[in-house]
Parts: sequence; C-alpha cells; structure tokens
Amino acid sequence: MELTEEQLKAAETELQRYLPQSLEIYTFLVLRNRVKSDPYVVVVDRWPKFSVVVCKACCEQETDLFKDTMVFANNGAILMETIRKASVLDWNRYLCLGTSLPNMEIVKAVASEKNVPSNKLAVCHRMMLDDASKLRTIDCSGICLKSLDESHVDLVTRTWKFARNREVVGMIRNMVCNFPSCCVLDAEGKPVSWILTYVSGAIGMLYTLPEHRGKGYAKVLISSMAKKFFGHGYPVFCFIEEENLVSYQLFKSMGLSEDPSYRATWSEFNF
Repeated sequence: MELTEEQLKAAETELQRYLPQSLEIYTFLVLRNRVKSDPYVVVVDRWPKFSVVVCKACCEQETDLFKDTMVFANNGAILMETIRKASVLDWNRYLCLGTSLPNMEIVKAVASEKNVPSNKLAVCHRMMLDDASKLRTIDCSGICLKSLDESHVDLVTRTWKFARNREVVGMIRNMVCNFPSCCVLDAEGKPVSWILTYVSGAIGMLYTLPEHRGKGYAKVLISSMAKKFFGHGYPVFCFIEEENLVSYQLFKSMGLSEDPSYRATWSEFNF
C-alpha cells in the first residue's frame, strides 16, 4: 500500500525502532517530511506494522527512472512476496535500486524469475558520525564556502563517476536544488570542490577539481556539512565504495566509523 502524508510521519517514527539497519529509509523520510523535493512514492507491505518499505521516484518523465529506488526489509520472505508485485516495482522499465547486501540477493532472485538482467554498480561501507563531539576540528579560515545552486548542476554531472548519460541530470538537480550542499569557491566565485546530499540523506558526491587538490578542501566540506546536519538534527552518514581506500581513510579521519557487518549495495536492472 502507498502511504499518505500522515502515514509517512508515523512511518518515520516506526523506522527508528530498526536503526541503524533502517538508516537510509529513516533519513529519507526525515528529509521527505521536512524538505520540499521531487515527488517520491513510499510503499509498504502492510500498515501500520510493516516489514518492507520501498521508496521510488514518481515517473513523471523519462529521466525519473534514473533516480534511486530504496528498499528496507527485516523479513526476506515478505520482501520477496512484496517486490514480485508489479504495483510495487515495474520490472519492465529501467531500475536503479539500493539496499543491504542480503536484501539485494532477494531482489536479484526476483529479477531472475522475471528474466530481468541485472548489473552490480557498487558495494559500499556505510560510515556514520553518531556524536558531534567526535567530529574532527578543521580550520576553515580564509576559505569561501557556499551552497551549490542550479547553475552548478552541469559541472557536478560532468565530474560524477556514475554519470554515464544525461539522464542523471534530474537526480542531481533535485539534490542541488532541494537538499543541503556545500562548495568551496575560488577567487572568481566558481566552485572548485563540493559535497552534496543524496535523497537518502547520505552525504556524498564529494569532488575536488584536480588542480585544487591537496589543499584540505574535502575535510573542510565534510566538517561543514556534518555541522549543518547536526544543527538540523539529521543523522550524519555516507557510503564509501569498498575499493575506495582513500575516501574511507578521509572520512575515518574526520570521526566517522562503520559497522563492519553491514554493506549497502546498488544494482541496475533492465539496463
């Protein structure tokens, strides 16, 4: 069933019971219930005591297909039963889906039943900062910081490693225009380093132009975003690909830590 506005607020409270496993969906709802953004549909297997939550973008145009679908489940059998339904997931269209590793195996099993091809995009550590006192102190003096705006969407898109086509522009525009971001500006007022917020509430897409690396901008941005999130009462977390040791050490040095037993993963279907 699709949740109403009032049920979305109640679901946010219910998902607190399943933290940290439910962190992505919980934070998605924290933002969804407070920030105006592109429309998403939230579907559960039953109400009010649900076991499965699926968050998916409303497909108002073709580019909406490339916005992430997020899945939380605490019961594998119910997850399988739920996502078999065409009303929950449209297996005839492109789908980019993120969830935990065990849940992804169930999603891929259903895809295989339906003869839908799949492709693994990433497996990530989930790193969290659960206490503001653990955040490393960074000197930001002399650095001009500002939020990104819509004029920067193309720049961010061109430099994102997963932007294989222009269809992701809609997803990035939603992130830039509606969620917290931060960038370092050069003397001409142009962004040279930046960090964004995914629809799940994770901070990421951290990037510094090659000619401006080695100046400590990434640490400044992580510190600034974490403070901003703590100020709003939002959880602070990010996803780091398993093979990205440089970013893992960077975020660890800033005070974030991971649950080594948990991995998040993304796959695309009908690609």
